[in-house]
Amino acid sequence: MALSTIESCKVEEPVVVDTEKVASEHYERSQWVLNAPDPPTTWHNLMGSVRNTISPYQEMCSSLRGQAGPKVVLSFMRGIFPILHWGRNYTPAKFRNDLLAGLTIASLCIPQSIGYATLAKLDPEYGLYTSVVPPLIYALMGTSREIAIGPVAVISLLLSSMIQKLIDPAIDPNGYRKLVFTVTFFAGIFQAAFGLFRLGFLVDFLSHAAIVGFMAGAAIVIGLQQLKGLFGINHFTNKTDIISVMKSVWESVHHPWNPRNFVLGCSFFIFILFTRFLGKRKSKLFWLPAISPLVSVMLSTLIVFLTRADESGVNIVKHIKGGLNPSSINQIELNSPHIGALAKIGLVVAAVALTESLAVGRSFASMKGYHLDGNKEMVSLGFMNIIGCFTSCYVATGSFSRTVVNFTAGCETLASNIVMAIVVFISLQCLTKLLYFTPTAILASIILSALPGLIDINEAYKIWKVDKLDFLACIGAFFGVLFASVEIGLLVAVAISFTKIIWISIGPGTETLGRLPGTDVFYDVQQYPMAVKTPGVAIIRVKSALLCFSNADAVRERILKWITREEAEGNKEGNTRSIIQLVILDASNLVSIDTSGIASLEELRKSLVSSGKQLAIANPSWQVIYKLKATNFVTRIGGRVFLTIGEAIECKLDF
Repeated sequence: MALSTIESCKVEEPVVVDTEKVASEHYERSQWVLNAPDPPTTWHNLMGSVRNTISPYQEMCSSLRGQAGPKVVLSFMRGIFPILHWGRNYTPAKFRNDLLAGLTIASLCIPQSIGYATLAKLDPEYGLYTSVVPPLIYALMGTSREIAIGPVAVISLLLSSMIQKLIDPAIDPNGYRKLVFTVTFFAGIFQAAFGLFRLGFLVDFLSHAAIVGFMAGAAIVIGLQQLKGLFGINHFTNKTDIISVMKSVWESVHHPWNPRNFVLGCSFFIFILFTRFLGKRKSKLFWLPAISPLVSVMLSTLIVFLTRADESGVNIVKHIKGGLNPSSINQIELNSPHIGALAKIGLVVAAVALTESLAVGRSFASMKGYHLDGNKEMVSLGFMNIIGCFTSCYVATGSFSRTVVNFTAGCETLASNIVMAIVVFISLQCLTKLLYFTPTAILASIILSALPGLIDINEAYKIWKVDKLDFLACIGAFFGVLFASVEIGLLVAVAISFTKIIWISIGPGTETLGRLPGTDVFYDVQQYPMAVKTPGVAIIRVKSALLCFSNADAVRERILKWITREEAEGNKEGNTRSIIQLVILDASNLVSIDTSGIASLEELRKSLVSSGKQLAIANPSWQVIYKLKATNFVTRIGGRVFLTIGEAIECKLDF
């Protein structure tokens, strides 16, 4: 019964209106649209973008005018180094919390840094170097209170998988290390430039869905790479795709291998997972999973030392160079024959590192209720990596696992990063010799234990339910990383994201509109079945933001086919009121139109006029109406340009 009532109300009844009064009012409002001033030119918009880029710096300079010299310097320094701002209110109570948090994340950072350095195909000490200087620089310039800076698994994998195509680290480790520092330099330059010129939107092309898929694929690839250390395999492939890795493992099974590596690694892997389980069950034991990797390193090293298991085939780390970070300025190779490839790798690494760090920082900033300035974060991360590459560090960024521990341990400020860096530095000075007998299987188990946090199945399922195209980007990145390479996975994800943007922006979509009962609002009749069509009027809205060369003809064909089909259905039912006299094109979605779009509208107008119909435009944007006027299209449609769809409908009374 309800459905039949709705169907019977689908067409409006004619209304008696004072046409002269209506025409006068509509003419006046149409002039508002037609006589609008010219919109800003392309050059004006470009200069506006430049002004928006430099306006924060102009505001900062204007606020410093009229102040005394020392105050100007202090204000300027506070803008660059936020520690000068929050350091004024630092209290002993905050220091106690930061000290505990710093010690806790240091216990997790030391074994992870050694493991991630080996993943990056560098000597273990370079992971520790990267946990000293970058956290100190970020503590001075960063704005996130909780983020923990240092080497991370995904960036380490990116570096090793892409740079080893230029130089094999096994053949030329010194040359490989120089390229790593050079890539770190480029990554820092790109990150700082993104922040200084407010180009952070470029990073957003790595969408959330793409990052979810990329992280999951990278986690599996990293896990497969750890089979080398876990099984004690000496000859292992440098490729990262799952087929090559599994083939290498299968071939190694047929060669002699030592099961002691596997037993030792698996035992402590289970221990780390068990402590994590206890930490989740009892919040007071949050420190237990944080220190378990360091405890694993200490116990396994002691076991190997006492039993001399290295003489029985257990692979060990051996020498780790200690001391202060050595200078690496002379190792930056800007005249390398691979400079173009290194810059490309630096851009990719910079984008991934920024995406991961900003996502971590913003999530915890929202939990604490403060705003994180993305541009300042990019600048701080960029300068951190630039200075880091001069001090034997590779690309550092915000670590999700260590940030969670830092937050759970109750950190108050970035002083926890300073504490962590000091502890790592002391370890470099005093404890590196004690790590000589650390088994590589333990480092593999520590890296494996950190990987489950990179695979978010629930988020992937949520993406699938909400947006299938987003899920396509997610799964494309996942399989691209898994079966091809890390860069192919990123490329697939970005390509799918770009395709989605283009499709949404210029897809040839149209929708038929009707008036919602009791209102003057017009919506899609498929979305709102109760929407009422107006007799003799077709109201069509273009769904894309651009009417251009790629979609204009398709839009015109859709409109004409819909009109033909609608009239044919009406003739079958014997409904003479279904004959369309006026076609109203709702241009509210259109941001711009090009010459192909205008030519297509002209063809549409001619087709309609030849069949006794008229065309009207409703609610055009500034750029659209300007171009329609410039090409005299408004004159050719008899000036039928209206502010609203309702006014365009009432103009039918003039026919």
